[in-house]
Parts: sequence; structure tokens; C-alpha cells
Amino acid sequence: MAETCYGVVSESDSASNACETGSRAARRRRMEIRRFKFVSGVAPPAPESPESSEQHKKAASRTMPLPSRELESALLCSGSSDEEKIPPSQKKSTKIRASTSSNVTEASREMLRYGLSSVCGRRRDMEDAVSVHRSFCRRIRDSAAQLHYFGVYDGHGCSHVATKCRERMHELVKEEVESMEDWKTAMERSFVRMDKEVVAWGREGGIGVSNCRCELQTPESEAVGSTAVVAVVAPDKIVVANCGDSRAVLCRNGKAFPLSVDHKPDRPDELNRIQEAGGRVIYWDGPRVLGVLAMSRAIGDNYLKPYVSCVPEVTITDRTVEDECLILASDGLWDVVSNETACGVARMCLRGKRAASAMERAWAEAVAEAASDRACSDASILLMKLALARHSADNVSVVVVNLRRNT
Repeated sequence: MAETCYGVVSESDSASNACETGSRAARRRRMEIRRFKFVSGVAPPAPESPESSEQHKKAASRTMPLPSRELESALLCSGSSDEEKIPPSQKKSTKIRASTSSNVTEASREMLRYGLSSVCGRRRDMEDAVSVHRSFCRRIRDSAAQLHYFGVYDGHGCSHVATKCRERMHELVKEEVESMEDWKTAMERSFVRMDKEVVAWGREGGIGVSNCRCELQTPESEAVGSTAVVAVVAPDKIVVANCGDSRAVLCRNGKAFPLSVDHKPDRPDELNRIQEAGGRVIYWDGPRVLGVLAMSRAIGDNYLKPYVSCVPEVTITDRTVEDECLILASDGLWDVVSNETACGVARMCLRGKRAASAMERAWAEAVAEAASDRACSDASILLMKLALARHSADNVSVVVVNLRRNT
């Protein structure tokens, strides 16, 4: 049986060899033809000599098209060695950005990943509140640098002061930060303004809602308060303001560094301040201001002023490449979990996330503005469960912030 071959054949080839007749040679010939069948818009190439074929391959390798946008994004997020092969101009135009502005630096565009958990625990009512506002304002004298806000509020007496702090505190901090250049003064003024608003709001009957337990108390507006630990994360600094016994802890290179100190009535400097103001610390199931409140600073608690102060202590910490995560939590966690243990748990979860595939990291980066990071959420949930397993008797609220860049 004769076999017909299709292809482009030169005159010399047609004169010497019309067609292969052997089955193996014919099959090889058909495979040669199929290589060109799936290429659209390209003219059939003329046969080449072995020397010209090698030259053609080298030229093709030099003009190979760049990777697609999807592949390039995955490479950029995975941190593989292939990233160096992509021209810088292509990186700039295809990398997934946290901001659409082209004139800001990578640090100022940083969109921090976070996770949070908040549970009532063994308490009768939930009195904690958590507030997260990424890119809530811009830094003084540097309109390109975005600031991120994280706050944990532990209410006592009722939940409405903590709820009011969650709704309003970040707005006050924004106003003060944008109008002043001193971090310490800005944070202190924010807390004092928040305290005044809470007291005035209570006196005006703003707390008179049907589901508010403090309606059963007399006077309801005077015996309610909340702690507040607030962290403002800038590209180069972490500013923490604390009022009460909630806490902020930085995990740096595997070690725990507390960025706030609990305000307990028996702390020597707090004890002196209370006594100088004419108050007393009475030990009733632990040290308490006038035998009532187990913390020496809080927002609200108007009936205990001036012994209970609303002025926060402020710390300003420079960020480094060794910073791994920031943990903010109410005392429901810190009463039963040490700083070192909390950092170890969070660090373990974040390290596990970095072992994920390149495509998973690319996807996580793409949806960073719409959802919190999975590893940070896992860390906050695990810390919350650890506190409950260790029989914490309080509400437990935890926020974990990933400070690693490009991870």
C-alpha cells in the first residue's frame, strides 16, 4: 500500500527522496509534521541544515517570551531563585500590590496580615471588644506612609465602655496623630478624650439600651470601665499605648519583648501614685483600688477617679528585620499563658504558613485586603484555646499581627 506524506519538501529532497515507505520512518516523519500543526499564524519553515538549526535554537532561546502575569506573581510571592531572572521593569508592572499608587515605597504600601479571636469563656457575659483598622491614617510629615491600628479592650461592670472604645478610639487617635508630631502626646490625648466622651455619654443616658446589664446598677454610668491596649504600626515603628492590664508583646527573633507593663494596684509606682492621691489599695481577692478594681488605670470608672487614671503609658519601638509578630491580648490570656509561650505558639503557626506552596502564598497575597491571614488566625485561635485549656476564668481576646515583610 502506498502512503501519502504531507509537508514542505525542498527540490533536492524531492528529487532524491519522495517519501519514506518504512513504517518506523513514516511514523517518525508524521511526528515531525505534527509539531507544526498546532502552531497558528506561523508559516511552515524551510528545512535547515544541522548548523543552521543549532543557530536557530540559540536565537529562539534569546527571544523567548516572558512568563505570564499569573506565573510571575506566583514567583514573586514564593521567593524562589527564579525571581532574579525577571527584569526589574517587569517585576514592577506585574507584582501584586497592596496599594495602586505608583509613587510610594514598598514599606509604605505594606498591608499587614493579622488574625483575631475573642470568646466569652467561663464568664457570664462577653465584655471584651477588639478593633482592627488597617491603613486607618497616614503618618505625620509623610503622606505616603500608611499606619495600621490594632486595639483590645477589656470591659468590666458591663460591655458598653469597651464597645464605645471599639467604635470611637481609632478615630480619636487618627485626629491626634494627623495634627501632632509627638507620638506620646498624641496617644495620651486620645485616651483622655475617650475617657471624657465615655463619662459624658453615660451621664447623658447614652447607655440606656434594653440589653445592657448595667441598667440594674446604681448609678450605672459611674461603675463601668474598660482597659485599652492600642498598637499603631508604622513602616518603621510600633507605638503602643496601654491603660490597664491588657498587654502587647513583640516576638523578635524567637524572643518575647513586652511592649507594655500591666497596671496593677500593687505595682510600686502605681501604689505610690494612688496613695499620694489619697486612695488606698486593699487586698480583697488580690490587690484592688479601694478594695474594688483590680487594675490601677482604665477608661471610665468615674467613681474611682483620681485613683484610677485614664492616662496611658506609651512605648515607641523601632521595627527590625528580626521582628516576627505582635500579640495583643486581654488578661484572660496573660493570666494563664506567659509571654514566651504565647510567642512560641504564634511563631510556630507563622512558620508553618511560610512552608505553603508558591501558588497558595500568591493567592493569600491577592486577597490580603479582603481577609485576615490564615496563619495569624490559626495562631490567635490556638492561643485562645490554650487559655481556655488552662482554665482561664475571664473573657479571652487575642490579636496576632504578622510583622514579616514579603512572607
